[in-house]
Amino acid sequence: MQETHLVHKIIGVAVIWNEKGEILIDRRLPKGVMGGLWEFPGGKIELGETVEECIKREIEEELGIEIEVGSHLITIDHIYTHLHVTLIVHHCRHLSGIPQPLECDEIRTVSLDELQQFTFPEANKKIIAALKESVKN
Repeated sequence: MQETHLVHKIIGVAVIWNEKGEILIDRRLPKGVMGGLWEFPGGKIELGETVEECIKREIEEELGIEIEVGSHLITIDHIYTHLHVTLIVHHCRHLSGIPQPLECDEIRTVSLDELQQFTFPEANKKIIAALKESVKN
């Protein structure tokens, strides 16, 4: 197999549950790669930061809310044509604050079943599958 020199981003991802058992998703800004698609919020892990610290910081920066980072759900390695991502996904619980679209276009809270109505980047589909599997068990 030919070696590729894609940028590799390691990203902490939050599946944020509210007290009604709904999940918070956000829509990426229209500009840029994968613009306008829905996603589970999160961001790039900074040097010296744990995944949990990254998720907490990113959610505060992007949505202006405080969360509790819970158990690990899944780690996904995915290669797009332009990018290699490793998504480290954790269940999270919304503690305080009202979510604001500080760095995204729009925010929604949806049920697990409603997720299929939204268009997500390819790698996020594996998160949805893992969520559905975790609820069954």
